[in-house]
Amino acid sequence: MSDFMDKAKDFADQHDKQVDQGIEKGGDMADQRTGGKHDEQIDKGVDMAQQRTGEGDTRR
Repeated sequence: MSDFMDKAKDFADQHDKQVDQGIEKGGDMADQRTGGKHDEQIDKGVDMAQQRTGEGDTRR
């Protein structure tokens, strides 16, 4: 399992922009499904996830 996690981290490091875009899309879908009721919490989770992947948050 450790080998898989290492590969996943390497992928995230090399493709930070794409990973951040995927996380953003997931957050947008969650917003739509909840009717925006949990918008602030979802945005906070998206930001935290983006900061923990790759070299950092590339979202603007």
